[in-house]
Amino acid sequence: MRVLVTGANGMLGQDLIPYLRAHGHEVTGIDMEVDIRDATQVDDAVGRLAPEAIIHCAAWTDVDGAETQESAAYEVNVTGAGNVARAAAACGAALVYVSTDYVFDGTSARDYTENDTTAPIGAYGRTKLAGENAVRAAHPTGARIARTAWLYGAHGRNFVDTMRALGAERDVVQVVDDQLGSPTWTRDLAPALAQIMMLPPGIYHTSGGGQVTWAGFARAIFAATNSACAVDPITTEQLGRPAPRPRRSVLAVTKEGAPQLRDWNEALTHYLKETA
Repeated sequence: MRVLVTGANGMLGQDLIPYLRAHGHEVTGIDMEVDIRDATQVDDAVGRLAPEAIIHCAAWTDVDGAETQESAAYEVNVTGAGNVARAAAACGAALVYVSTDYVFDGTSARDYTENDTTAPIGAYGRTKLAGENAVRAAHPTGARIARTAWLYGAHGRNFVDTMRALGAERDVVQVVDDQLGSPTWTRDLAPALAQIMMLPPGIYHTSGGGQVTWAGFARAIFAATNSACAVDPITTEQLGRPAPRPRRSVLAVTKEGAPQLRDWNEALTHYLKETA
């Protein structure tokens, strides 16, 4: 297929594009050279490339920055996503919109299914949910929403690399222990998005298997890298970040045919060995 990937230079885009090409797709990536907030620029790019599918990875992902700049985040995550969806609909392209576990409030005692009620508690989650709605409204017969969580990868700043560096420098680090989620390697997410691209329109959950707190994740990183650094568990309130975070945002995969990603611990071990 002819596939267009937005956010091509991002952490996810840089793993996704090589995967798609290696599996026979004709792929074009776009990034900052096309301002997705500008409908004319989006229409021109999509019209020129005539893709059969678009995987929309471009997004405002600065969670704390969104809290103080919600209108700017809205322009990217909602206006931009809507522009891409309308252009996809105009050329009949399938669309995959990458969304987030932050569309949930994190108060559920069980894993969130694709049909559970959304209730974001911060600006980032609000703009991503509004983006989901904009995409589905603009391309109701062709939009696939792919919610994922806790991304890390070799092509961008991420928690794993930060902890690996701190573990080599410090005797102890403070890490939040009251947020529970599912770490997801972008290299594992890439084939999942390619599979979702071929599935019927709808909402899909796709994140690393299993669940862990950030503190537990840090301990696993230190153990896998033979670091003697200890983890001092703290609360979200003690960390004092500007944006609220869902306390439990584990995503359940219940859709028939949807990809199931491997356990987060197995993926972490693979990532650390490959990027040592």
